Amino acid sequence: MSEPQRSEGTTQRLPVIEKTADKTADKTADKASEKTADNASGKAAEEADATAGGTAGDREPDQSASAAAYDPPPVLDDENGGEKRFWSARRIPAGVLAVLLLGGAGLLLYDVVAVRADRPAMAWRRSLARELAERPLDDVWVLVGAGVAVLLGLWLLVLAATPGLRDVLPMRRVHPRVRAGLHRGAAALALRDRAMEVSGVRSVRVRAGRKRVDVRAVSHFRELDEVRADLDATLADGIRGLGLSRPPALSVHVRRPGRKG
Repeated sequence: MSEPQRSEGTTQRLPVIEKTADKTADKTADKASEKTADNASGKAAEEADATAGGTAGDREPDQSASAAAYDPPPVLDDENGGEKRFWSARRIPAGVLAVLLLGGAGLLLYDVVAVRADRPAMAWRRSLARELAERPLDDVWVLVGAGVAVLLGLWLLVLAATPGLRDVLPMRRVHPRVRAGLHRGAAALALRDRAMEVSGVRSVRVRAGRKRVDVRAVSHFRELDEVRADLDATLADGIRGLGLSRPPALSVHVRRPGRKG
């Protein structure tokens, strides 16, 4: 009877000893796994910091400006690249000159007719004839008058030899009897609207000339080189869409907005 009780008691104590050993082994394994995990995480963090530090060290500072200039695209064979500029009518200079000539000729003709009718000549004509007869050629007033006449003549020659209308850009001629032109302000406005469609562009200032389009944009996000590349593609397509006879060159400058204060 006692042996079964001893065996039962022994059998009852064995699970307790085994549980204690299991708990001790579990704690030891947990500590070992925690240390291994901590070491692994520490090494991973150090490697990550080292990688981040190397990347930050190799990374260049943020750009403040990006610019590029391009030559005008070549004119295709089917495009009339030799379209000439529009000639100005020169209405204002022609009108002023016509009024002056008409007034002087009419006044002189009246005085000549009056003299032919046995009437005395006007005082201004007698005084002018006397001054021209008595004053020498090296007189100051004679030289001043000659200089004014020369400058006026040169101005009239320049107006007659130049086409004028610098603000009108000739367009490709689609119909042989129709000529079209685009105002420089309208071309700049159209290109500005195209530039504002690019992502990252905050403001744009466009100046359209006869030979070059100057674009200055301000970008508040995205890389400046990416913004400039998009502006290059968009504005080049916009210049082709204007249908100009001689497409101008393109100059693009992108910068960050200035700091307030």
